[in-house]
Amino acid sequence: MTDATPSIFATYDDFAHLRFERPADGVLLITIDRPEVLNAANERLHREFSQVWRVVDADDSVAVSVITGSGKAFSAGGDLAMIEQMTTDYAYALLQWRDAKAVVDEMLASVKPIVSAINGVAVGAGLAVALLADVSVMGEGARLSDGHARLGVAAGDHAALLWPLLCGMARAKYYLMTADFVDGREAERIGLVTRCVPDDGVLTEALAIAGKLAAGSRTAVQWTKRAMNQWMLQAAPVFGESLALEMLGFLGPDAAEGLQAVRERRPPEFPSAH
Repeated sequence: MTDATPSIFATYDDFAHLRFERPADGVLLITIDRPEVLNAANERLHREFSQVWRVVDADDSVAVSVITGSGKAFSAGGDLAMIEQMTTDYAYALLQWRDAKAVVDEMLASVKPIVSAINGVAVGAGLAVALLADVSVMGEGARLSDGHARLGVAAGDHAALLWPLLCGMARAKYYLMTADFVDGREAERIGLVTRCVPDDGVLTEALAIAGKLAAGSRTAVQWTKRAMNQWMLQAAPVFGESLALEMLGFLGPDAAEGLQAVRERRPPEFPSAH
């Protein structure tokens, strides 16, 4: 872990790439704030994605949080420099395995409801945050993709855990093995997101839903979330294996080629395909 990335975040001031606002009583707006790289997750932001929910839970003034992206994207996935280090550094890959697991574990364990406002593209770690939210609002022109297979690694993070529950096994297998993109209307149609709205209304709709939840019984809302999340917790062994296989893949030749192909904006020529 670098000196710039603390292991524990205690207050909102500790976060470098998440911005916090209070647009309404009981509602906290969290904005992913690396717009110059389409909010791609570097090492620190990856850690912040897992740490923020405990800080929110400890804030008695917050009933519901809304998370969105700054600028044109929700989050373009993992920063390429971080991914490159994962392909060459075993200890670093283990570190990112821990943080990737923590994102899922902490979001499922969080007490208060989370609403995601999915603007623009959502991929990789950012997509995990978007879809693990309890309510997800997506723009018609927004696009999401798990993306792991495109990079040459198994679909880990949240995908093997969550997608079959949201859109069914047949569609989950197709989209996770092909890494095809899904737009907002199709994501709503197949059940990946809660609601699809015009692009300029995404945050407005997400904040309206958050306000409705914040005005309700906190115990009723929080306990309903807790009960519903038991469905996902039952799939913990699936999540654990998928994440381990993803990290194993980062240390193989396909991931190195996948990363180079992304950088060169060309189709990959995976060694295992020949």
